[in-house]
Amino acid sequence: MGMIHIEKRPDGVVMVTLDHPTKPVNTLSPAVVKEFETTVAPLLDDPEVRALVVVSAKKDTFIAGADLEVIEGLGEAEISAMSRSGNALLERIFTAEKPVVAAVHGAALGGGLEVALACHYILASDDPKTVLGQSEVMLGLLPAGGGTQRLMERVGLVAALPMLLTGKRVRARRATSGTDL
Repeated sequence: MGMIHIEKRPDGVVMVTLDHPTKPVNTLSPAVVKEFETTVAPLLDDPEVRALVVVSAKKDTFIAGADLEVIEGLGEAEISAMSRSGNALLERIFTAEKPVVAAVHGAALGGGLEVALACHYILASDDPKTVLGQSEVMLGLLPAGGGTQRLMERVGLVAALPMLLTGKRVRARRATSGTDL
């Protein structure tokens, strides 16, 4: 598929650039999860890598969430397998010993926010197009990549509930306060 581009810098920092080749936004699918597993996960164990920075090449979107066109065509077993694989990958990033940074510009929605939350640090641009949200709840779905727990750990239960129950989106500036989201 070729959505992930790796640039190893001389200082040991690896730039992981997301750029879906056929879509105007980056989305998540079984193919993307597999590509992450084969290209990004090994970098977490590479002794020459000091840190990873995950960034999007898209103008206005970090990751817009799951690719609903692909998901609709999957069976229950395939969706379940994608969820398990994706969750294991996010947990691997979350528990990695080296720092992983999400450099967010544009929308980080649904699974996109879950990817950012799995990273140790989130740097979000102060741009009106940068919004964070758990949009899948508006479709009657629960965040399946650990987003419910990680969001509460970052901002607290009271601030997380509107996002988790209603799909409320917040801008980066409000998200930095961790209160009154």
